[in-house]
Parts: sequence; structure tokens; C-alpha cells
Amino acid sequence: MSFDPRSLERLKQLGRELPQALPTPENETKRSAKINRPLHRVETEQNPKALFHELMQVSEDGTVPEHLMARLRDAEQREENERRLTRNAQAQSSTAEDSAEAKSANSSRLRSKGKGRNTRPQRRAVVPGSEEDSLYVAFGQMFLEEQDDLTE
Repeated sequence: MSFDPRSLERLKQLGRELPQALPTPENETKRSAKINRPLHRVETEQNPKALFHELMQVSEDGTVPEHLMARLRDAEQREENERRLTRNAQAQSSTAEDSAEAKSANSSRLRSKGKGRNTRPQRRAVVPGSEEDSLYVAFGQMFLEEQDDLTE
């Protein structure tokens, strides 16, 4: 393709008027600073009991954001899976007779523990009147209120 002299001159003029490259945004430096900052225990805690305790300390009015509730559920699920694995490992290391009895007991317990709508929450063993007990009570009330709000 060829250009006439007038078009070629116009293209060269436009090329000289093009804006210079923009400076790098400061957001990238802010992101890298965020990445390097130390994380709060709520963000790093793996123990569900300790995470729950931290969430209650951080929360001013007892409300917890959904992403942190999901993190707590995941931590509890992970701990429960680890317990199951250790129980299964112990059952396998015992004699064949003990192993058969443990498997039948576990399977009947798992069947009866189905997660239905009528399943009652199991309360953890804590000292009545302790700070941990009051946190569990506050959390339970908040959870029930949230469930009521969802059903309305």
C-alpha cells in the first residue's frame, strides 16, 4: 500500500503528537506493600477454637463477615477430617476383630449423624461461666438470629 505525500506527512505529524508512556501506577507499589505486611491471626489461624476466639475478640458487635465464617467452617471441617483419619488409622492398626467392630460402629454412627434440618448442634465441652463459654453462647445466639433473618 502506498501513501500520497500529503497522507505520509500527516501520519508523521500524528506520530510526533502521540502521548508519552504513562508512568507506572502507584497501586502496584501499594499491592506489593500489602503482600509484605504481616497478617492478622484471624487470617493465619488454623485451629478452629483459636480462630473462633480471635473472631469474637475482633468483632465489636458480634457480627462476622461471611468470608471469615467460611474460613471457620473450613477449619472445623479440616479438623474433623483429621480426627476421622486418625480414628481410621487406629482402627486399622488394631486386630481384625477390633477393626470390624470399630468399622460397624463408625458406619452406624455416621448414618445416624446425617446432616438433616432437624439435627441439633452439639455443644463443646467448656467450663460453664468461662470466657470461652460466654463466647460460644454469644456466637450461638448470633447464628440463630442470622438463621431467623434468612428464613423470614
